[in-house]
Amino acid sequence: MTTESPKWFKSSYSSNGGDCIEVAANLAAARGVVPVRDSKVVGGPVVTVPVAAFAAFVAGVQGGTFDTV
Repeated sequence: MTTESPKWFKSSYSSNGGDCIEVAANLAAARGVVPVRDSKVVGGPVVTVPVAAFAAFVAGVQGGTFDTV
């Protein structure tokens, strides 16, 4: 069992407008999940997303899958 703590970070693309999420990608290899939380509520709930699902989401964002215009 690992006792590694999440190391939270926001995207460098964040405009610091407060509508951000943070991820703790450092746990991906050890635990197989990517924890995600609201940057405004650091003590609030954390959603853990399987690594493969998170990678597919990022690839979709990069590929324009979610573009609305």
